[in-house]
Amino acid sequence: MTKSLVQKYNIPGPRYTSYPTVPYWNKEGIDKQVWIQSFQTSFKESNTTEGISIYIHLPFCDSLCTFCACHKHITKRHEVEEEYIETVLKEWKLYVALVDETPIIKELHLGGGTPTFFSKENLEYLIDGIFAFSNKHPEAEFSFEGHPNNTTKEQLQTLFNCGFTRVSFGVQDYNETVQKAIHRIQPFSEVEKVTKWAREIGYNSVSHDLIFGLPFQTKENVIHTINKTKELQPDRISFYSYAHVPWVKGVGQRGFNENDLPKNDEKRELYEIGKELFAELGYVEIGMDHFAIKTDSLYKATINKTLHRNFMGYTANKTQLMIGLGMSAISDSWYAFAQNVKTVKEYQKNVNAGEIPIFRGHLLSKEDRVIRKHILNIMCHFSTSWEEKSMRINNIEIHLALLQEMERDGLVQIDRKSKNLKIPQEARPYVRNICMAFDIHLLENKPKTQLFSMTI
Repeated sequence: MTKSLVQKYNIPGPRYTSYPTVPYWNKEGIDKQVWIQSFQTSFKESNTTEGISIYIHLPFCDSLCTFCACHKHITKRHEVEEEYIETVLKEWKLYVALVDETPIIKELHLGGGTPTFFSKENLEYLIDGIFAFSNKHPEAEFSFEGHPNNTTKEQLQTLFNCGFTRVSFGVQDYNETVQKAIHRIQPFSEVEKVTKWAREIGYNSVSHDLIFGLPFQTKENVIHTINKTKELQPDRISFYSYAHVPWVKGVGQRGFNENDLPKNDEKRELYEIGKELFAELGYVEIGMDHFAIKTDSLYKATINKTLHRNFMGYTANKTQLMIGLGMSAISDSWYAFAQNVKTVKEYQKNVNAGEIPIFRGHLLSKEDRVIRKHILNIMCHFSTSWEEKSMRINNIEIHLALLQEMERDGLVQIDRKSKNLKIPQEARPYVRNICMAFDIHLLENKPKTQLFSMTI
């Protein structure tokens, strides 16, 4: 990868956890009844065959991390836990009442916010409440995000007893200067402690989340962080590019000067260093930003071509239907997207009134769904094909023409006769740029202001 290519292609672009991306959802939103119908259709098609996924957003954090772009609610008042969980369970009952069969849950993920803000008793109450109205799929995989500073052994044991086998710990970086800048003071000893607890209890997959491109971060910091990570040997590593989007997240991401951030070639070097070190340690690159050892389910999904990507990121379990519960959570029926209201107060008000608490969404057209398949193929498998009739796009030549320069630069290989596209190993950092050439919404309505983080 040359410096000139990084400079050339480092532009704002979506991360494609959905297509269409949220800024291009229908401006008029989605009628609740239309969303409900799409949910019911998808449920009938998939519940008894592959099961469904549940994402539960637990938004509370006791302090603000300035690198975070998630929807969160900062508080130290733990009395908010019970009322919030009651509301989540009420929302789940609203969905269950809309179908005739018992939901079969194949994937369940607790995200946030900080799920480990909640006590072990309340976490157990939440999971028991979900399964009071649903069954567990025989190949189910349950996971949650843990904050090393406040995750207890009792929480880990409780969730393990509830069926959780995978946990992800947010590490970011071990350098004190970087930690102070992002307001996430977290010594290695805390991460070591919770990782060892998880292994002792029996979790079969422990993941560490690292970030490159943070304020004041240097290549020495990245090398140090990965060397410390090596001591704990997590099964998965997420190595995310810091998404600096203060125009979206406001004051939280303005806790430092933009000049303090590594940029362009300097930032890309951090990724290349990390990628090289991970390979030396036996990790295999999975999709974009993810690495796993060969015994992990994410690697196996890559080999089996079952890797999937949704609002939770990469997952080894593909389900057509994903229901998002909680404030700001996003649901996906494959035919439509729907997002819940973004404040705890409004969320609780809507659910207590007996309403599905969505405030915006998007009904996918047939063309949207075909392009979505292509983007999923590119993001998960670094290839796609339009040979089959069901995968053909109107005016495909327009999209291929947009890729010509990337083709000349060696970033993509297109066989027009066989009607397929492949991304070489060395060009994977440009996967978002390649997806953008298929994004009709983005092409037809280019943003006048910056909506997305930089691609590289």
